[in-house]
Amino acid sequence: MPADDVILVGILLLALVTVESGGYFLTRVVRGSVPANRLQANFFRAGHAHAAVLLVLSIAILSVISHAALDGFWLWLARVGVPIAAILMPAGFFLSVLGRDPEKPGWLIVLLWLGVVSLTAALVTAGVGLIAGGVAAL
Repeated sequence: MPADDVILVGILLLALVTVESGGYFLTRVVRGSVPANRLQANFFRAGHAHAAVLLVLSIAILSVISHAALDGFWLWLARVGVPIAAILMPAGFFLSVLGRDPEKPGWLIVLLWLGVVSLTAALVTAGVGLIAGGVAAL
């Protein structure tokens, strides 16, 4: 694994600590210590889950991406597209429901959809690149 990827994995592991603190926040929401309506509680839970899963998925991709038949922009996208989604998607969930008692998500929900685009582009790129790299190694 290239040194850049090793450093990124280290950063992603440290980022998982912030997800832990988000878990503590969620326990406070569930216990009623932090006021939140049903929409907010659901979006907070979704943001927390997406953050954790996408960070772990990022680490998994980085562990194998050096075998992909990719270079330049495409390799960059395959390497950082999922970590970018791990920032954007939870941000969209959390930030779109800030306020006293929102009835629907606010305009910052666009961050969720930008994250979806980043995630999809990265997964397709990494998947195709890894298949091509595997076929070339046969």
